[in-house]
Amino acid sequence: MDVLFWINLFGLLCYSLIALEVLPGSRRIPMLREVSPHLPTPAPKVSLIAAARNEERNLQQAVESLLRLDYPNLELILIDDRSEDATGTILHGLAAEHQKLRVLHIEELPPGWLGKNHALWVGSQQASGELLLFTDADVVFAPEVLRHAVTYLENSAVDHLALTPDTRMPTAFLNMFGLAFGLIFAIFTRPWRAGDPSSPCHIGIGAFNLVRAEAYRQVGGHRTIALRPDDDLKLGKILKRAGYRQQLLYGSGLVAVEWYASVPQLIRGLEKNAFAGTDYRIWLALGGAMALLGCSVWPYAALLLTQGMSWWLALATVALINLLLIDSARRQGSSPWYALGFPLAAALFAFIIVRTTLLNLWQGGIRWRGTFYPLEELRRNRV
Repeated sequence: MDVLFWINLFGLLCYSLIALEVLPGSRRIPMLREVSPHLPTPAPKVSLIAAARNEERNLQQAVESLLRLDYPNLELILIDDRSEDATGTILHGLAAEHQKLRVLHIEELPPGWLGKNHALWVGSQQASGELLLFTDADVVFAPEVLRHAVTYLENSAVDHLALTPDTRMPTAFLNMFGLAFGLIFAIFTRPWRAGDPSSPCHIGIGAFNLVRAEAYRQVGGHRTIALRPDDDLKLGKILKRAGYRQQLLYGSGLVAVEWYASVPQLIRGLEKNAFAGTDYRIWLALGGAMALLGCSVWPYAALLLTQGMSWWLALATVALINLLLIDSARRQGSSPWYALGFPLAAALFAFIIVRTTLLNLWQGGIRWRGTFYPLEELRRNRV
């Protein structure tokens, strides 16, 4: 047997183990839209908190969707975080028309904070709700989403509820990348285990993190993760670590976001957390990129470059990958045809990881939305 046989056999074994975990695991994640919205009386107050920095492109549509939320006890707090575009003007105009919208302005970023984390922390200090919903300023909500979400949270007695959004992007390739990223993220985080108190797996989604205010304050909130670019996931980690219950649901049809508008924007956008996701461990970042190329890109190339038993092993691996992607697409409300772009998307993701790691090391930190954060400081906030 030649070396390519063993490489292809290893790839097939890896994806077989992944399928055994992912396929039944993803079926244990409920769909929020299937939860009947029967709120307790009185309904707990929800403080929705979103930070905006230079978000003029999608801000109006997103905030208007917040103003249409059909929830009887809601507080809206939006923070203009040092914006240099029309973000502040848009928020002021909407606040003048709608009294339930409060707008806070941040002029300076204090030391020891990432901008978004500080803005969300400032918003949380002004919030009076029993529940805090942290979201992004470009997320669009269906009017009924909070009724469903709070009903589930109360009936299930969980302290932290995260929702996956529908990702809307303008090109087919970006949607292919979104589908591939969703599968890779699921393999990395295993979110179906987040609700198991005995498992270290945890979850958090930037588009929708609903948490009990008491639990949030008990773990120190965003102060504890002040310099974490992956703040959404780490919020879930500190809550889980403190013994609070959490759960992930599919928010398909109820929560949507335009993730990135172009490939260059995608590459720049993931500069913030591709290296942070490995806790700034070079070996893990580069090893992850190599694993992506070896297990997720090579099987497709092997269909063109190998023959005999090696070819059949590669074909079986590709078939298994596509089964996982098509199943994921169905749950995400995405087109199964986007599975065809997986090898290109996986190769791009590997490139982004390597580029981000080298760039962060070369410049000694992360430059994000006009602010530079030294790597030495970021590494100290290990969670």
